[in-house]
Amino acid sequence: MEVFVAVLLLLVLIGVSNVIYRFVPFVPVPLIQIVLGAIIAVIPIGIHIPLEPELFFILFIAPLLYNDGKHTPREELWRLRAPILLLSVGLVFATVLVVGYTINWMIPSIPLAAAFALAAILSPTDAVAVGSLAGRIHLPKSLMRLLEGEALMNDASGLVAFRFAIAAMVTGVFSLQKATVSFLIIAVGGLVVGALLAFIIIGIRQLLRRVGLEDETMHMLLQILTPFLLYLIAEEIGVSGILSAVAGGIVHAVESERLERDMPKLKSVSTNTWSVILFILNGLVFVILGFQIPEVTEVIFKDPDFNNYLMLGYAVVIFVMLLVLRFVWTLLFTRGGRWFGKNNKEAASFKVLILTTISGVRGAVTLAGAFSIPLSLASGELFPQRDLIIFLAACVILLSLLTASILLPLIAKKRVSADETEKAQIEREWQIQVMQAAVRHLQQESNEENEIAVESVIAEYRRMIQQLSATENSPRPLPRLRHEEVELRRAALNIERAFISNKLEQGTITQRHADFYFKMLDQVDLILANRFHLWVMIFKKLWVRLKTSFRLIPSEISFSEQDVAALRGLKIQCGQAVIHQMGPLCTPDLKDDPTECVVAYYNQVVDRLKKIQLASTHKDRTFDESRKELHWIAVQAEREEVQNLYEQGTIDRTLAAELRRLIRDREASLYEQDELG
Repeated sequence: MEVFVAVLLLLVLIGVSNVIYRFVPFVPVPLIQIVLGAIIAVIPIGIHIPLEPELFFILFIAPLLYNDGKHTPREELWRLRAPILLLSVGLVFATVLVVGYTINWMIPSIPLAAAFALAAILSPTDAVAVGSLAGRIHLPKSLMRLLEGEALMNDASGLVAFRFAIAAMVTGVFSLQKATVSFLIIAVGGLVVGALLAFIIIGIRQLLRRVGLEDETMHMLLQILTPFLLYLIAEEIGVSGILSAVAGGIVHAVESERLERDMPKLKSVSTNTWSVILFILNGLVFVILGFQIPEVTEVIFKDPDFNNYLMLGYAVVIFVMLLVLRFVWTLLFTRGGRWFGKNNKEAASFKVLILTTISGVRGAVTLAGAFSIPLSLASGELFPQRDLIIFLAACVILLSLLTASILLPLIAKKRVSADETEKAQIEREWQIQVMQAAVRHLQQESNEENEIAVESVIAEYRRMIQQLSATENSPRPLPRLRHEEVELRRAALNIERAFISNKLEQGTITQRHADFYFKMLDQVDLILANRFHLWVMIFKKLWVRLKTSFRLIPSEISFSEQDVAALRGLKIQCGQAVIHQMGPLCTPDLKDDPTECVVAYYNQVVDRLKKIQLASTHKDRTFDESRKELHWIAVQAEREEVQNLYEQGTIDRTLAAELRRLIRDREASLYEQDELG
């Protein structure tokens, strides 16, 4: 039961971290997850999650690197083979030698072999952390491919060097010649074994298909098991399980291209399943890492033999050494050549060198390797300074994440043009892209039951896209839903409320129609107010639906065609009342006058309702409900697209806020249309 509660807690923390990230997107998700894990670890709730290195490597690293191998472009890997090998192999061993000797000189209590082990485990970069950081900033595409290729390969070289150093420390025996031959056998053997096993697994899957077993669920199970089989078999043979998983992923990438033609449904199932698996695994890696931080630091901070400030200073010095060595290494090998391939004109500028240096983020592989250090030597003595080595590794991980989080966005930041016409053009283009994302999402929701409603809503979006495209060359900036306009829209709602109240007092409308209209105005007001009130409205609506489904309350009484016609007429009268009161307040000479924008909106509503013929009300209640639901789905798809663009660093905070305001305005209009149209 304790294991179940611990796993459940970890999954909850992953969800919470992504919710927090939505509100503070300038803080990378890995850092949020580490902090959450550390907070839970210090709370005395009786949950302890030890880091088991072997289990960690097979359960997390193998499937993550297998997936990276599947999705990293093979052409890019081959084109960047020279710099990738220089970073993933050459820099790793340079780090072991330079940083290892320096650590031994700086902290004599750490023997030379143990210092080499610490330097080796600090050498691999973390592909997950780099991807998370790069997702919200503009790293050059070639640099991102280089970092991904480096992270695929340097885990193996770093861990192999680490194991030889630990073996030398434990046994007291080391042979450079033997270590070099063993490294080549382990590395090349891992790649060969992974590729061969991948081809065998592909052959088995093809054989199953030939005998008629094309069930997507079974083939999906084989995909999930593949990285674990690759890692376990390779490690059992004595070669690199990590490189085996990478090679297997690259081979399976070739098969996935063929599956798109032969089994399109499996491709869709595979994409969705792996997205969930990777989301969970990526989150668990850093939450578990956060769980270890308090325990690691507590051991050192409470030990009177260690000066806390001095130990932190050692960690900072080691981290700075890693940065300097990485910078010097890339600088030396880019002089007189091209860093990104012979045919690429993109030279390694000073900015690219700095980005390459800072992007070398350390992660959970480093800490897992440190935890795998044995407790004792072959002689029975305790492993010297094991706790200090783990502490230094944890500090370097945090320093690398913090440095990359702060400096990468600043260095990679792009300038934004201040020209109003250009900004208006850019805004139109992003509005179109966001609405196109809604159209794609609606197409995925289409089925036999709602096909007509989907086509209707898609037609609306295409009409809006066409209107935006028609003004593409307009020099006038797009009208913006500013704070003044929002307040005027809400003031117009109050005019409608007063009009309905007067009609009700005069007895010209029924209480039922008035209650419906007041409810509609309140919900539009909430949508225009702010996102918090919008979510309150959403949860209220879901709660009402839930109670209705369990028959706790009666469902809403449907309106007849006469009721709908009466409500349309009432809306026309309300709109005319707003136009009558606010029209004289317009200032045509004022550019983007907010009052004029509100009056224009009501004119459009009145004109649209007047054009609706009663004969068009043949559409049944199911169609209307489907349209309402699809409008909600489309608006949410727009919001998701804006958030994704912002998290990827494609748009800035100002543009994201403006697009959200435009979506909110569109949502209010669609809501009124659904209620009365």
